[in-house]
Amino acid sequence: MLELLDITKVYRGSKRAVDGLTLRLGPGLLGLLGPNGAGKSSLLRIAATVTRPTSGQVRFEGADAVARPGGLRRALGYLPQDFGIYPNLNAREFLGYLAAVKGLSARSARTRIDELLELVNLTHAAKRPLGGYSGGMLRRVGIAQTLLADPRVVIVDEPTAGLDPEERVRFRNLLSDLAADRVVLLSTHIVADVESVAGRIAVVKDGRLRFAGTPDELLRTVDGHVWEAVVPPETEVRFLTTRRIRVPGGIRVRMLATAPPLPGAVAVAPDLEDAYLAAVHR
Repeated sequence: MLELLDITKVYRGSKRAVDGLTLRLGPGLLGLLGPNGAGKSSLLRIAATVTRPTSGQVRFEGADAVARPGGLRRALGYLPQDFGIYPNLNAREFLGYLAAVKGLSARSARTRIDELLELVNLTHAAKRPLGGYSGGMLRRVGIAQTLLADPRVVIVDEPTAGLDPEERVRFRNLLSDLAADRVVLLSTHIVADVESVAGRIAVVKDGRLRFAGTPDELLRTVDGHVWEAVVPPETEVRFLTTRRIRVPGGIRVRMLATAPPLPGAVAVAPDLEDAYLAAVHR
């Protein structure tokens, strides 16, 4: 349904934020992973038709969404990383305003807003001005506005920033449900946000695609390459370290290497964070 074909974005006076990147998205959730500054937000702004690519194509249901963005915009729910609000409006008023912008009737908007406020656990605060909301509460308002028009394409950029662990789980489950019959593109640098819900994962760094495939395929890239050893606290480990945990007798270090990196190192089963870090530092 949504294709990003050979996308490049060069900002004036800067390096390439996105460099020849191609992704094809059908119904399901694709988790876009990468460190800060990897080009994820630039790619999502292009996918949401907020920014035009320097070169490449965005196609939605076969149509050119750069030249004619209307079709994609009507089907889109987009939550940017920096989500603006009107601080003097309460949540119900703010969502009502956005519903009118999206073309919802007043009657259907009221019903939809009630559903969404309950969904994001904000019914109790619906009449409080947004200027008094915490960062996590504002993020939940952003999630609600993304879903106002029951979009067929959902693009969310770092949506769990500021959410507590229970809210993060709630939101991940919501995205998983939405992905049953929608295109969902979730950008994050937190592996835990995608490992339980993403059918496909893409890893980007420096604007380039480092991996695209299923979580199992990503795990297989480091099968047999993850090791653990307990070392004295002052030991300098010259391998890519994915975890360090202080234990009696020293520090348990989890490392990536193609062969035993230290005497006494034991091979362990990889997890998605190991595989992600390997892809980023490959």
